[in-house]
Amino acid sequence: MSTKPKSARPNRITVPVADPKMLRDICGPAHSHLQLVEQAFADDDVRVDSQGQSGEIVVTGNGEGPRKAADALQAFARRIANGAEATGSELEAAIKLSLSDGVAAASGDAIMGLRKPVMAQTPGQRTYLEKLRRDDLGLVFGVGPAGTGKTYLAVAVGAAELKAGKRERLIVARPAVEAGEKLGFLPGALEEKVDPYMLPIWDALNECLGAQEVDRRKERREIEVAPLAFMRGRTLKNAFVIIDEAQNATVPQMKMVLTRLGRGSRMVVTGDPSQTDLPNNTTSGLGHAIRILKGVEGVALEELTRADVVRHELVGRIIDAYDKDAKGAARK
Repeated sequence: MSTKPKSARPNRITVPVADPKMLRDICGPAHSHLQLVEQAFADDDVRVDSQGQSGEIVVTGNGEGPRKAADALQAFARRIANGAEATGSELEAAIKLSLSDGVAAASGDAIMGLRKPVMAQTPGQRTYLEKLRRDDLGLVFGVGPAGTGKTYLAVAVGAAELKAGKRERLIVARPAVEAGEKLGFLPGALEEKVDPYMLPIWDALNECLGAQEVDRRKERREIEVAPLAFMRGRTLKNAFVIIDEAQNATVPQMKMVLTRLGRGSRMVVTGDPSQTDLPNNTTSGLGHAIRILKGVEGVALEELTRADVVRHELVGRIIDAYDKDAKGAARK
C-alpha cells in the first residue's frame, strides 16, 4: 500500500480477488508488490490499495494508468494460478507482458506438464515461445545475448513434448569448440572430455523433468546430449532436436546437422552470433544459415535482445557495456 499523499485521481478500477491467500500473494510482504506496481505506473500517479475485508484491490490514477496496472495485476494472478511463484520478478514479468499485448492469456505464456511451469518473462520470450510450439515450423532459430532464455525455453518445450508423448526423443547437440581451450588437453575418454560443455543442458533438463526422470530417459535413449559431430550420418525421426551454441558451428557442420531432420521431427537452433569462438576467418554457420534460409517455408527466426535478459539485472548492463565498447572499437 502506498504512503504517497492523496491527490485527485479521476479513474478507478476494482480487481476482485476472492481467495484470501491469492490476495496475500498478489499484495506481497508488507504490500511490496503493490508498491512495485505503483512505481511501474508512477507517470499516471497510480495508487493501489488492498481492501482485505471485501476481497478486492482498488486501483486509482490518471489516464490509462489504472487500467494498465489492473491488467498487470490480473496477469500476475493468472501466473500464480498456473504455478508461478509469487515473487517480485514474476510481477515484473506480468507487467512487461501485459503492457506489450494487453491482458496475458491464462496459459499462453506457460509451458505446463513439467516439474514446475516454465513461463515467458518478456514479450520477446512470449513470441519465441509461440514459434517453438508451432508444429508447422520445422526449424526455428532463436538468437540473442546471454541470459535471454533462448536455450532454456527450447529445452523446456522439448521436454514437455517428450513427456506428453508428442516426440519420441529429445536430442541436444553443441559444437565442441572451446573458449580458448583444447579438448585434447583434457583427461579422460571423449565422453568425459565433452561432458563439461554439456552441463548447462543437463542442468536445464534436470530442472524441467527432475534428475531421476532424466536418468531413466537417458538410459532408454529418449534423451541424448552430445557433441555436434555425433549427428553426422544420422536421420533423426520423431525427435525434438536442439542445436545449442550454434555460432560455433562452421558452415559445413550447420549444413550437415540441418539435413539430419527426419519425419516427425522439429529442430531449434540457438546461439549468439556476436560471440563465436571459431578461429579467425572461419565463417559461422549460424549467421550463414539464417541468411540463406530467410523466407523459406517452415523456417522462423526470433531475435531476442537486451530487453529479454532475465538473469541478474547486472547482466543486461554488462551486455550494454560490451556492445558500447565494440561500437567504439569499430569507429577507430
